[in-house]
Amino acid sequence: MPRRLAVLAFILCCGAPAGAMVGGASDVTGNGVGRHVVLISHSRGFCSGVALAPDLVLTVAHCVAPGAEYRIVEFDPANQPVLKPVTTMARHPGFKLEIMLAHRATADVGLLKLAAPLAAVPAQITGRTAFAPGDRFTVAGYGVTVRGDGRTGGTVRAADLVATGRPGTLQVRLVDPATGGARPGLGACTGDSGAPAFEENGGTTAVVGLVSWSTGPNGSDGCGGLTGLTPLVAYRDWIMTTARKLGSPLTP
Repeated sequence: MPRRLAVLAFILCCGAPAGAMVGGASDVTGNGVGRHVVLISHSRGFCSGVALAPDLVLTVAHCVAPGAEYRIVEFDPANQPVLKPVTTMARHPGFKLEIMLAHRATADVGLLKLAAPLAAVPAQITGRTAFAPGDRFTVAGYGVTVRGDGRTGGTVRAADLVATGRPGTLQVRLVDPATGGARPGLGACTGDSGAPAFEENGGTTAVVGLVSWSTGPNGSDGCGGLTGLTPLVAYRDWIMTTARKLGSPLTP
């Protein structure tokens, strides 16, 4: 097995699952929004995240657990894995795991500070303050394309999803516009926790929110139904303030 796949297979099989993109999502590794997405390895599994600065990664709070050891996994020109250590972790003090597990809104936002710069291109945070049904976003993350099959991981995949229900500033539920969440379609899955959702505005791409959870069709257990998004609007000030404290100030 190639070393890249061996490392990813260990991450995928030997820890608790964290997110991926199912339903035939597009491969965007190193291109477009994929340039901003990073793979986070920890002692319980793996998550996705987005670079906000050369040494700062934004992800969800439930992927920033106290006591766990974290690494960012990147790949060199020879396609060999490079593990970059995380020096400092921070998660929003308002985060409640039991609320997130119930698919309700909570402060599911965290930051990882690195000692060395990333190859990923830093992304901007949106200034959006409102959401409406039908709003379209591109979600991109690492992970498996088939639930439970770690061999399908290791690639950044993206899916265009739309807001459904009554989206607010604390939680947005996304679905594949072709299926409406009623049958299997595009969406986040095991391993995509922390995957960024992007919007295009005037030719500029910005991060709108992070993937917190997913369901199967019609709210069943699994993937390819709803994708639960934590918008950044309510947590933008915390992100900016914490980034500055960590020595990685962001441009407002």
